Amino acid sequence: MKTFALALALACLTTAGAFADTCAATAAGKNLAGAAKTSFLGKCQKDAQATCDAQAAEKKLAGAAKTSFTKKCVKDAVGE
Repeated sequence: MKTFALALALACLTTAGAFADTCAATAAGKNLAGAAKTSFLGKCQKDAQATCDAQAAEKKLAGAAKTSFTKKCVKDAVGE
């Protein structure tokens, strides 16, 4: 169990670096506001979810480990 927890912690650390900027930072850098910002953040979150799901599948995570990994991965990517 300790090995699994360590592997999960390392996976989360490497995932955080996978995104150069967060969605929020990118939107701010592009000076987006209103509907354009909402649309951009929605698409960015969908893209982050797909990327994180793929990474979880690649790591062969399932159940609670997959949920936890994906949730943190998306949160880091979106910038919440």
